[in-house]
Amino acid sequence: MNSLPPVKVKFKDLLSRKETIVVIVFFMAVLSVLYYIYFTPNYFEGKSPQNFEINYGDNLSEITEKLFTQGIIKSKFNFRVASFIMGADRKIKAARYKIPNGLSYVGLIDFFLNADADFLIQIKINNGQTIKWLASKLKREAKIDSTEFVLKANDRNIIKSFNIDAGSLEGYLFASRYYIFQRSKPEDILKIFVQRTFKFFSDTLLRKVEEKGFTIHKVLTLASIVKGETDLVEEMPIISQVYLNRLKIGMRLQADPTIQYILPEGWRKLYYKDLKINSPYNTYLYSGLPPGPINSPGKDAILSVIYPKKHKYLFFVADGNGKHKFAETHIQHLKNVKEYRKWIEKNQ
Repeated sequence: MNSLPPVKVKFKDLLSRKETIVVIVFFMAVLSVLYYIYFTPNYFEGKSPQNFEINYGDNLSEITEKLFTQGIIKSKFNFRVASFIMGADRKIKAARYKIPNGLSYVGLIDFFLNADADFLIQIKINNGQTIKWLASKLKREAKIDSTEFVLKANDRNIIKSFNIDAGSLEGYLFASRYYIFQRSKPEDILKIFVQRTFKFFSDTLLRKVEEKGFTIHKVLTLASIVKGETDLVEEMPIISQVYLNRLKIGMRLQADPTIQYILPEGWRKLYYKDLKINSPYNTYLYSGLPPGPINSPGKDAILSVIYPKKHKYLFFVADGNGKHKFAETHIQHLKNVKEYRKWIEKNQ
């Protein structure tokens, strides 16, 4: 059987001239309406640019609602449609934006996707980190002026606003992970860090602190020294009790981390001359606790002070393997020191 030849249908055979004109006019009208809706400028009242903040976890519906509430857009539907058309419904990043006036819906979406905004980033305060170290990290990762951050962290008026009786916020910046906006004001993020510290001290912990005759300030101070001595969580309660035992009998703490803290050049190997530096933080020269914390101790070190492991040790020295050897008497301590020095000589 012979197959029939293909039938060629011309476009002009499908529609009459009049019908073709109607179709063209219709599509032109649709395109004109779409252009008018999505590409013509929208204007909001008030100053320009308008500050607009998208927080961590905000979805498209929440962003749209914020834009509508602030008067930046007049139609939530149009903004959602523009977002889906441009595939931006999951691409808009959390940040602080400065939105200029006169953007179309498409222009606004493009602005969100390409603007040089202050993005929301994750920052981590490490256990044992000082204000100076944190300032350097904030400058590098969050574009926050490090000098201004240090100055604000030592500003008496700011410290007093938190009801803290201290000369610095050292130790009060809780070691944890945070979400902050780039180029935030130092006083704003200091508030976030300090509030997390007070939130950590639950009613139960506060009662335990009071039972010991301590204050939050004293707990943070001793905890910061403990953190300076060890990273091992299991050793922290033991070292805490060593210092508590020393405080009880009026013995000087003689804690190396307090010397490290006052060195202008930062942490390094200590020499005997360093132990003579005249500073209230020098626990080799002055009895009792130093004036304040020497770092952000972290929850484990804090809990080790509140819940120490009971014993009678007064001394401890490194064992060369990342841990410490403890002693109740000075004689036993000297033996442990001798063993440590032998280990050093052997492993040099």
